[in-house]
Amino acid sequence: MRIAQISPLAEAVPPKFYGGTERVVSWLTEELVEQGHEVTLFAAGGSETRAKLVPGCESGLRLQGVRDHTASNLVMLDNVRRRANEFDIIHCHIDLLQYPLFQDMAHKVVSTMHGRLDVPDFMPVYKAYPHMPLISISDKQREPMPSNMNWLATIHHGLPADVCPYNPDGGDYLAFLGRISPEKRPDRAIEIAIRSGIKLKMAAKVDKADQEYFDTMIKPMLDHPLIEFIGEINEHEKCAFTGNALALVFPIDWIEPFGLVMIEAMSAGTPIVAWNNGSVPEVIEDGVAGVIVDSMDEAVAAVERVRHFDRAAVRRSFEARFTATQMAQNYVAAYESLIAKSDPTLRLVAAE
Repeated sequence: MRIAQISPLAEAVPPKFYGGTERVVSWLTEELVEQGHEVTLFAAGGSETRAKLVPGCESGLRLQGVRDHTASNLVMLDNVRRRANEFDIIHCHIDLLQYPLFQDMAHKVVSTMHGRLDVPDFMPVYKAYPHMPLISISDKQREPMPSNMNWLATIHHGLPADVCPYNPDGGDYLAFLGRISPEKRPDRAIEIAIRSGIKLKMAAKVDKADQEYFDTMIKPMLDHPLIEFIGEINEHEKCAFTGNALALVFPIDWIEPFGLVMIEAMSAGTPIVAWNNGSVPEVIEDGVAGVIVDSMDEAVAAVERVRHFDRAAVRRSFEARFTATQMAQNYVAAYESLIAKSDPTLRLVAAE
């Protein structure tokens, strides 16, 4: 199958630092190549891939300091549009811009929704192009969307089995990994550590949009002997970071579409203490890969519980559900289903 993968230009593929979408695009692209497909990757320059790379910019725009990526993404999408006949499937990982450009190609263009879908400002686009094929990364992610959307499948993320190696021993600290933002609730992570009497290591980036929140709400809480703020770490560092932990704390307070860090921790054998929000119940086997909680008291108690978890069972839970091989196979099945049911009249829907 001739497949085009369209990545956001914010980061290289894979990203040098933070970049969940670009990391998933990398894992999917490489696995599709491994499975024998002819893959073209449209992504930022500096990306590393066995697929054919078509750079959309010199390097990842975030690290260049480019604030608005719209123009660069539009130029890249126009290039894809002009080359559309070269591909059986065009798979977009960009939230919104592709719909008007590819509205007459619903028979071969599919979009994975990587972000939150409960943003009212985005709804006019979704409502205007309901025929465009979509893939969700969790069932929970779909809930805010209009009922008439053209969902092909829910496909959970997966990563190569060797990216975050299994660590049978773990460590003696709690890990918080991701972004410092109100919905990620780093304040909860700090409270869990202090109340449990266990060291917390926080490997997290602070976006400009969240700088005030960090300065006013979180930074004052870091002055405690149990709390260590590390800052942003790269892709290679973070698997060791989670693998050497007693547990990952995932105290989210929003409709998390997936939560890649959960399966990275599971791959390393590290159990998770997670709030019952968003995709958490779809990802974590409660009592096996972690403990799902609804309150701070439950979270503190869960820290003691996970001390006794079988880390090999956590790893087996990952292997059974979240490998890159499984993810790629599920995407190929979705591609094939779209091709099989393709109706030429779909190409005219937007014009009618």
